[in-house]
Amino acid sequence: MVALVRGKYQARLALGEADLARAQGLRHRSFLARRGIGLAAARDADGFDALCQHVLVEETASGQLVCCYRLMSFAADVSITDSYSAQVYGLSALDGFAGAKLELGRFCLDPDWHDPDILRLAWGAMAQIVDAQQVKLLFGCSSFEGAEWQAHAKALALLRGHLAPEPWGPARKAPEVFGFADTLRDLPFDLREALQSLPPLLRTYLAMAGWVSDHAVIDRQLDTLHVFTAVEIAKIPPARARALRAIAE
Repeated sequence: MVALVRGKYQARLALGEADLARAQGLRHRSFLARRGIGLAAARDADGFDALCQHVLVEETASGQLVCCYRLMSFAADVSITDSYSAQVYGLSALDGFAGAKLELGRFCLDPDWHDPDILRLAWGAMAQIVDAQQVKLLFGCSSFEGAEWQAHAKALALLRGHLAPEPWGPARKAPEVFGFADTLRDLPFDLREALQSLPPLLRTYLAMAGWVSDHAVIDRQLDTLHVFTAVEIAKIPPARARALRAIAE
């Protein structure tokens, strides 16, 4: 990936331990510290970091890190059952999906920055990597803040219209899950309200014709609830694909 610039921001790959430490620090601020979790640590880090590429989005003038995410690549003939998502979702069926795959993880924004150009550039950088690696499937987990499903019931009911195609649906594997596809079958909801309550990353996935698991994983330790999410690159609406590639170029 070459460095990309949009407005006052640039996106680039992390280079070395110092860049990785900055990303881990932002992840800690975004995921944990602002919610009073893990205050004794300065970083959000795990064993998957060493297996991933890390993308940084910075304000060009100051070098301030405002967004980051990591990407784990899987060639067409490599199983994704060793991915981060596979710790809590049964993904063996997706090994039959033809083509290279890319796992998106730890996507976060600095809580103090709200410029939409940041997200546009982050996704443009991802589009460049997807095209360069000829990726056919982008996947990962999308998290809701708060582990109690009742707070997210309308958003989860909306997701019933975006379930994984029959051959690819993730199996249940985590110790605590909520099967929203069945439980919320008859729950009424307002479409606009439900869309607004979706996490921004998940809204972007759905705008690209993405699909989700039929159940959510409950993580009490991090006080989150998340769903497996995937995008088949060939099914991204043409206008959206052109817009992303325009940024990538």
